Amino acid sequence: MTRRTFVRGAGWGVLFVALLLALAACKPEMKPPEEVMDTFVAAWQKRDYAAMYPSLTNHVKESVTQEAFVSRHQNIYEGIGLTELNITAAPTEKDPNAKTDQIRYKLHVEMKTSAGPIEFNQTATLRKEERAWRVDWSSSFLFPQLKDTDKVRVQTLPAKRGEILDRQGHGLAINEDQWEVGLVPEKMAEPSDESVSKLATLLSLKPEDIRAKLGASWVKPELFVPIALIPKGDPRENELLTVQGTAYRTKRVRSYPLGAAAAHLTGYIGKLNERELEKRKDQGYRPDDWVGKTGLELTLEDRLRGRDGQRIYITDAEGRDKATLLKRDPVDGEDVKLTIDTGIQRAMYRELENDAGAGVAMQPLTGELLALVSTPSYDPNLWISGISAEQWKQWTENPDKPLFNRYASAYAPGSAFKPITAAIALEQGALDPNEEKSITGKQWKKDTSWGNYYVTRVSAAASAVNLAKALMYSDNIYFAQVALGLGAERFEKAAGKFGFGEKLPLPLAVDVSSLSNAGIKKEILLADSGYGQGEVVMSPLHVADAYTVFVNGGNMIKPVLEYDGRTTGEVWKSGLIRPEVSRMLTEQMKEVIQNPAGTGRAARIDGLTLAGKTGTAELKQKKGESGQENGWFVAYDTDKPKLLVALMVEKVEARGGSHHLAGTIKALFRGFAM
Repeated sequence: MTRRTFVRGAGWGVLFVALLLALAACKPEMKPPEEVMDTFVAAWQKRDYAAMYPSLTNHVKESVTQEAFVSRHQNIYEGIGLTELNITAAPTEKDPNAKTDQIRYKLHVEMKTSAGPIEFNQTATLRKEERAWRVDWSSSFLFPQLKDTDKVRVQTLPAKRGEILDRQGHGLAINEDQWEVGLVPEKMAEPSDESVSKLATLLSLKPEDIRAKLGASWVKPELFVPIALIPKGDPRENELLTVQGTAYRTKRVRSYPLGAAAAHLTGYIGKLNERELEKRKDQGYRPDDWVGKTGLELTLEDRLRGRDGQRIYITDAEGRDKATLLKRDPVDGEDVKLTIDTGIQRAMYRELENDAGAGVAMQPLTGELLALVSTPSYDPNLWISGISAEQWKQWTENPDKPLFNRYASAYAPGSAFKPITAAIALEQGALDPNEEKSITGKQWKKDTSWGNYYVTRVSAAASAVNLAKALMYSDNIYFAQVALGLGAERFEKAAGKFGFGEKLPLPLAVDVSSLSNAGIKKEILLADSGYGQGEVVMSPLHVADAYTVFVNGGNMIKPVLEYDGRTTGEVWKSGLIRPEVSRMLTEQMKEVIQNPAGTGRAARIDGLTLAGKTGTAELKQKKGESGQENGWFVAYDTDKPKLLVALMVEKVEARGGSHHLAGTIKALFRGFAM
């Protein structure tokens, strides 16, 4: 009995030992520490935070859930605009006194953020737990100064948008502190409609627009609800504060001191829409950024726009600043000083504001642009404070199109083009200025091949017409014959040198001028082109610049909009005509204004000699029909020239044609001379 019992017990013992050995053999092999750390770092660099979590020690997992671990990494890294993350890990030198269940690694972390690069060194500890090496993680892995209860914040340090100034430093587009008028719902009188009604009256707003703002989803009784902007010192300030619930706060905004007088030149800024944001997303723009929408605000956007700075910092649990991780200072936008003269700009706008037209004033020797006006206009400040639906409707439904920029748009120049035709023909030797052409009556056609088509002149006062009389009386027939004498090929080649088909060298969006749509292939089109009709189109800005050839010995001066204090003009097109031709045409254009029989005689000023040319461009579908007429008047002073003005006004057919502009020319030159 004893022997059998002993044998049976020994058998079970052997079986138990074998079972233990088998179980031990089934346990997974413990991964080496360097493999654990490499796996953890690889997941970290990929920003696969969920894959990092299993590598953490049990102690860490007890204090932070996987969801919280992933969320903390995502919130911090996305908040700082992380774009790149590179981490290297290397074991530190062994300390003979260190515990055998711990291994320390030196981490080097490099990252690129929206504020710039950040790099730091950190120490990580691997601990042996349950036959596995695990990472003893803490928030300091993200940044050495960061504790578990701390937060990482990002502060935008706004840059100043560059200002647009005139030649004397007066503001055209500036940054200005204004009052933002608003309502605090809980402080409004009962019934609140009384406050809304009073405020609407004082601010020239519709009550329903104010109610819509008060009804926004974010509005709470204690919050300030912005309603409108007014300049500081506005006479309505005190009266607005008598409306119960009204409050002010200062806001830095874009302001346009000249308002409508320079609206098409300065343009305005506005918030990015989705399409614009998509287009500019690689340039660091944010959804709430304001950008140039039109005018110089748009074309100079890259220079005017500053680069916001940023500070990435840590706050403790109470919200107190603890450490700055990175700071990038803001870079203000560039201030741009223009050649524009505020006085001339305002004066030209006053003269034209009741017309649909455009005006350009420039210094003809230097090319400096002194005024650029388009009328009717609009107040660009309204874009900053907010455009109402009613205001937008008024602008867009106005048949005179106040948002349309006329000084930069191409029009038929009419008789304002005749001096260019004369200059080309004289330079080509195709015109004897003293030869008198026999022209009788007001209508002429070359021969029967023209069918029913004919050229009409305004006055039949002269039947023997030389160049001087043709310019003085603005004879369409004479210049049609001159163009025919040149021929289409010579006409197009020579006229094209005046900048046709080219963009004007200016930071402005200006229509490209054109002599024809597809080449001058017919005699009738050539004849009409000779006196600025047919398919010839030029912007008022280009017309003004083209006339500089008559002041600069045949050189066309480069138009200049940025002021640098220089007085010597840069030539854009050299040697277009000989100096003697330019002098001859100036003398003959004096007669247009100085001679009592000249078409521009109403602009004559005692003591000041002006030269120039009037013009009327007809917009009609067929000969003999009545249609819209646009008037032109270009003039410059001839004794030490300082001012050249080009005007274009639409719909002058019932207002004396181009003579309607004579008073404006006279007023501008008188004002400039004073």
